[in-house]
Amino acid sequence: MEFEYHGEQWKSEFEELHRRRVLAAAMGGEEALRRHKEKGRLNARERMNVLVDPGSFREMGRIAGKGVYDSNGRFMDMKPVNALFGVGKIEGRKVVVAADDYTLRGGSSESTISEKWIYAENLAMTLSAPLVRLVDSAGGSVKLLEQQGGSKIPGYPTWPAVSLLDHVPVVGIALGSCAGLGAMKVLLSHFSVMVRDQSQVFAAGPPVVKQAYGINIEKNDLGGYKVHRRSGLVHNEAVDEMDAFAQARRFLSYLPRNVNQRPARVETGDPPERVEDWLADAIPHDRRKIYDPRKILAAICDQDSIFEIGRWHGGSVITALARIDGYPVGILCSDPRVAGGAMTTVSAYKSERHINLCKIFGLPVINFVDQPGNETGPDAEARGTLLAAVRVLTTVEKSRVPWFSVIMRRCYGMAGGMHAPKYFPQLNHRIAWPSARWGSIPIEGGVSAAYRTEIESAPDPLAKREEIEQRFLNLGSPFRTAEAFRILDIVDPRETRAILCDWVADAWEVLATRSPHRG
Repeated sequence: MEFEYHGEQWKSEFEELHRRRVLAAAMGGEEALRRHKEKGRLNARERMNVLVDPGSFREMGRIAGKGVYDSNGRFMDMKPVNALFGVGKIEGRKVVVAADDYTLRGGSSESTISEKWIYAENLAMTLSAPLVRLVDSAGGSVKLLEQQGGSKIPGYPTWPAVSLLDHVPVVGIALGSCAGLGAMKVLLSHFSVMVRDQSQVFAAGPPVVKQAYGINIEKNDLGGYKVHRRSGLVHNEAVDEMDAFAQARRFLSYLPRNVNQRPARVETGDPPERVEDWLADAIPHDRRKIYDPRKILAAICDQDSIFEIGRWHGGSVITALARIDGYPVGILCSDPRVAGGAMTTVSAYKSERHINLCKIFGLPVINFVDQPGNETGPDAEARGTLLAAVRVLTTVEKSRVPWFSVIMRRCYGMAGGMHAPKYFPQLNHRIAWPSARWGSIPIEGGVSAAYRTEIESAPDPLAKREEIEQRFLNLGSPFRTAEAFRILDIVDPRETRAILCDWVADAWEVLATRSPHRG
């Protein structure tokens, strides 16, 4: 909002203020803005306004930059700074938004004032409000040496990057080439998303790689979305900028404003008593057949409430946010279609990261279990899979949020044992479907190893192996475990939603009685 000045006492000052604002609004200039738009990209101010609720954004520090003065010290011109920030609302809740202006020297730190973006991050801490970083930064430059007249030790002593993660939700959106500090801004977050074929995240770009290693590589091949689908460096990918903003908004909808508050329950219109009859046969009776776990989740969670995080990496586990009777929850779910559902190094890291998110912000966890154990073999050992699994175990055991485990089929070995924390007292329920089986190792592999000679010497080795497996399956029936009350209950899969709807209300009451800070 701009006002006209009708007085005379401060005319020159108001004229200077207006001129400075005009220069700042010009960003990198008409030509730079035009080129940016021709690439199908919004500029930094457009991005901030689109992200938040319409009309809610208020920019701060608008006239920061590098002024040009005449010999008498009078203002002549100004080069705007490429770090922008302000406050707005997302679904009516206050957020702090910081954005890089790529039209000014590619968002590089040589054209910025670091105090400005650091102020934005400290403001998020002060307001105890979520922070969203819109990152489009080419990183540093040796030209900074000329500007500063010397070098500095890397780091920003007043940047609360780590403490923010224990206090408020932080989102990093990669909207262009994010190198060095830009990459850190994306990754030092609870949720990160990058735009396909538009954004890249790497320690250093292709010119540095060529200089250091003599490798010619295109930036998407170095740090594009296809690379990070495998690496898991960035959580999600988006088809375009609007999709990235929508994902950020949806992610924040499941979380509280800060760790001292609780997430909001919403009316989803999905009744707790809703039953999907096909769930009775969701798990194939043939133990070697697989199924679609996402279909099961959709049938049990509130309709259209599942927001998956990290779909394209660590695929043997599904991590998501969802709602049960309107309450937000964290979801873990085995996927037997990837690595047989086994815990791999990447899926372990993915699980650890998701459990920590739920722990920090007080989200109850529901784990749908079909776990054959840790990935085995030479490659798995070389990748340190067991160490990754130990990290998951440590994270699970330190969790103090309510936890509900639904053992759908397999629960074996060390990885199976981390389906829930063992800490007590805690609202930690564990139920199983009739299709569930558990033990130290899967029966199929265990029988083949323990009875190898007997099987190979039989007239019909296949029939002999199946005979022995059936005997152990009878001994391993989940009903025998339930008889001894080593599991809370065996339930019809169709009952699961109603049970969870009842439990999640109790979980909310338990969380209400605890110290609010969970960081």
